[in-house]
Amino acid sequence: MMKRNLRAASQRLSSRSLSSVYIPPPVQITTLPNKIRVATESTPGHFGALGVYVDAGSRYESPRMSGCSHILDRMAWKSTHTRPAESVSEQIDALGGQFLCSSSRETIMYQASHFIHDAPATLSIIADTIQNSLFLPEELEAQRDAAAYEVREVNAKPEMILPEIIHTIAYRDNTLGNPLLCPEERISQIDGPLLKEFVRTWFRPERMVVAGAGVPHEELVELTQKHFGDLSIPAVASQKVPTHLLNSSKSQQQPSLYKSLTTAATSFLHNPSEPSFANLAHAKANYTGGHMFIPRPDLDLAHLYVAFEGVPIHDPDIYALATMQILLGGGGSFSAGGPGKGMYSRLYTHILNHHPQIDHCAAFHHIYTDSSLFGINTALHPSTTPSQVLPVIAHQFSMLLYKNIPAAELERAKNQLKSSLVMALESRAVEVEDLGRQVLVHGRKIGVDEMCEKIDHVGPADMRRVAGRVFGESGSRVSVVVMGAEDVRDPVGVLNSYGVGRS
Repeated sequence: MMKRNLRAASQRLSSRSLSSVYIPPPVQITTLPNKIRVATESTPGHFGALGVYVDAGSRYESPRMSGCSHILDRMAWKSTHTRPAESVSEQIDALGGQFLCSSSRETIMYQASHFIHDAPATLSIIADTIQNSLFLPEELEAQRDAAAYEVREVNAKPEMILPEIIHTIAYRDNTLGNPLLCPEERISQIDGPLLKEFVRTWFRPERMVVAGAGVPHEELVELTQKHFGDLSIPAVASQKVPTHLLNSSKSQQQPSLYKSLTTAATSFLHNPSEPSFANLAHAKANYTGGHMFIPRPDLDLAHLYVAFEGVPIHDPDIYALATMQILLGGGGSFSAGGPGKGMYSRLYTHILNHHPQIDHCAAFHHIYTDSSLFGINTALHPSTTPSQVLPVIAHQFSMLLYKNIPAAELERAKNQLKSSLVMALESRAVEVEDLGRQVLVHGRKIGVDEMCEKIDHVGPADMRRVAGRVFGESGSRVSVVVMGAEDVRDPVGVLNSYGVGRS
């Protein structure tokens, strides 16, 4: 009898057409009366993650505030009005999670991974360090020393300092050209009152998102109301500063590599007026382009960066440009190889495999709310010069401009981009950061399925069109940075001879 029932059930099952559909976890967003937003993504698991994401960072810093974002993230989890630093450390250790604070050009985030039942204690610690930090002189002095060491370490490593310098040249004296790290000469000038003023100015509820992954939405809304519900929009001076002062490009002096990561912030010091909150908050990134040579004959490898202004994160062409970065790919001259390592990307197959004098070659893409920076960086052996390598790079740009990409190659790049997105979101920490940043930037969560669909729609014609828009003759001016014994000769002329870049 049982065998007949099992056989009948099996026949009924096999007669049906089976299909599975991926259903993304639901996202809920609630805006509290004071305009702070609470977003959650319901994904099962023993561990959750939550964070507070603030629309603040180095791009918004005035000259007087230059470096505050960097020092502020170093002062997280220190003494507050309610907890001494030792107590904060003990509570974090007792929770068994991971707490971090990080500042970037457009975001400051406080984030933690935790057991599901520890969400109240976790948000309590985060809220306390955001709203009640004391910035004690002795703790601040210790972090000044650590920050000075960090800046010196970054300055000593070309692969770390050059991405900063290319921003300085690309956005000279404005917004995204401001230093990500605190300029060394500014470290001693940042004190507790200045940090408190920075927090009061920028940590406004309408510029904040509290996000959670694996945390019940109603619980996080209640906790946010408890800890941030009384946070109000501060009264700030409405003094206006002319736009040309915010986006000034008068200074053409090259920044000192060892004194400061950029002169963008200090370029305003002659102006007695302090830019208002409105001026700083609404200042648009002004891409300028330019050329800088940093003499370093002592280096084992010379370095060449070539970049153009890309499209901002809200632009529909962002998916084609992201695919283009994957298609170019690249990396170091030595790789363990193997599937999925990008060994078939263009910068490997066309440059690294044919030019042994090039030790490293890779595409990069820094994306922001109102701009992006797209380009290629190389590291060269002393046997060659940047002037010999620039035509090789120019040829790769021109191939994207004037030849259609083979279907198989484009499909491979799109698949690699999609897989990197999907696999990254397997991490709980990445999941909650992605949610918080997206709600901060877009006002909603763009799901990975929606992103993958848009990537799938990118075709060869889109790639050529976007290439023309970014680094074609109607695109932006080129940004070039060279570090080594010898500068590159006439970079604009060389690129133009390949039909690349604006003349």
